[in-house]
Amino acid sequence: MAVPKKKTSKGKRNQRHATWKAKASVAAQKALSIGKSVLTGRAQGFVYPITENEESEE
Repeated sequence: MAVPKKKTSKGKRNQRHATWKAKASVAAQKALSIGKSVLTGRAQGFVYPITENEESEE
């Protein structure tokens, strides 16, 4: 089984955690942006399925 040779410093650990948490923030911003563009009807490169029920109601 693989084990680390030396103890990881607190700074390195905190840096890794900060990077991991920052990815979540970026993903949330992108999701919100895509959601807004879909709702306003200005989505250019985003494809989403439209069910047949929604088409018949309009």
